[in-house]
Amino acid sequence: MRCHFKRSVVLGVLILLGGLYFISHSDFLIPGLMGLNKSTSVTEWDWLPSQRLISKDSWVDQGGYLPLNVSYQLLAGTPSTKERFVAVGLASVKRKKGSYLLPTLRSLFSQSSPEERSSMVVVVMLADFDANWRGATVGEIKAAFASELEQGQLLVIHVSQQYYPPLTGLKRNYNDAPDRVSFRSKQNVDYSFLIHYSTSLSLYYLQLEDDVSSARSFLSTIKKHVEEQEAKSTAWATLEFSALGYIGKLYKSAHLPLLARFLFLFYQEMPCDWLLTHFRELMTQKEVILFKPSLFQHMGTFSSFQGTYNKLKDKDFEEATYSNPSADIYSDMSVYKDHIPRLAWAAGDGFFWGRSPERGNYLTVVFKDPVVVTGISLETGSEGKDLMNSAMVEIGRSVHTTEKGEKSCKEFQSLGTLQNGRFETQELDKKYGSASSCVRIQVTAQQKDWVVIKKIRITTKS
Repeated sequence: MRCHFKRSVVLGVLILLGGLYFISHSDFLIPGLMGLNKSTSVTEWDWLPSQRLISKDSWVDQGGYLPLNVSYQLLAGTPSTKERFVAVGLASVKRKKGSYLLPTLRSLFSQSSPEERSSMVVVVMLADFDANWRGATVGEIKAAFASELEQGQLLVIHVSQQYYPPLTGLKRNYNDAPDRVSFRSKQNVDYSFLIHYSTSLSLYYLQLEDDVSSARSFLSTIKKHVEEQEAKSTAWATLEFSALGYIGKLYKSAHLPLLARFLFLFYQEMPCDWLLTHFRELMTQKEVILFKPSLFQHMGTFSSFQGTYNKLKDKDFEEATYSNPSADIYSDMSVYKDHIPRLAWAAGDGFFWGRSPERGNYLTVVFKDPVVVTGISLETGSEGKDLMNSAMVEIGRSVHTTEKGEKSCKEFQSLGTLQNGRFETQELDKKYGSASSCVRIQVTAQQKDWVVIKKIRITTKS
């Protein structure tokens, strides 16, 4: 009995010593205890951005997560020590047809004010293994965005193929062709490495693709929505500013170490946008939080996968930021269900839906305070149906109360008529310099079809 006890103690000590030896020589080291992975090819800036601490409140600061065995080549740009509001990440590969990377970058910067640009950093990961393509692309970026690179607003990185897991012979989930499985699996790893690098560059992280255009002042709109969301008591993991794929998805930087590892662990299981749905749910956000109008639009005509034709568009995208002033809306057109006239004026995807309008029917917008109108845009119909066929658009002054008890203007001036259900005019302030109080849509001929007014948008100046 005593000999058996001694043998058990000796065996236990041997197992413990063996376990400690395995841990000390394993790749699955805890950085807080064992130090960072070394790489002979990595420079200081290659690993530093992804190794900085994120938040004192985050458990990942304690070193309790598995490291990603990856190092980065900084191809262009000067990383800043200043933490920005948002890091915008996008990965790009060589396409068989066309290239949209530079137009995407131009849109991001041109649609942002100097103040907005100073609070963001765009991280481009050139994820193709073709060195000639990377060299040519870096040259184009340096020529077009020298100022942004110098000011730390744009960084260009690359990860060598040696750090990628196997990309062939993978599981054919959903019966996808092997080449498509390899493409989407590599894309997941690209995003994993990109997100890992961006971890501590900013408070928030925005994921885009390399073929999108941006709405004007998109960053200010995102800031406003983030502030509104943070004021609520409910936790969130993902805010969506486009309904398409992996475009316009916003994350807290404190969650990026988890997201990067999640994409890496399940890289061969399914496309990235499906994985991201699972990540959101695992982070206890059950419902999608999608803001409209969308801030980003897919501009590519040909896919990065085999150059196939891709006509995907976000129907809720508006290039100009919503800027309609406060107003009261009046109409004498018959309303269908709850599609009231105000929905055409308000932000979002609501619309006015009315039964067959008659000549003389109107929809009048009366501003709370007079404004100098610079532009008006009006869109009617849905998928080619329910267009407003005959109507004029007018601008008015001198508010009064009508016999119906509604507000309207005493004087109106015609700006023009709808063409194919649409109306748009700009630089109105040059012709009508003084402030206006009303905008009116006046039906000029009866029609049998019902009418949808999707949106009425105006721009103003002080």
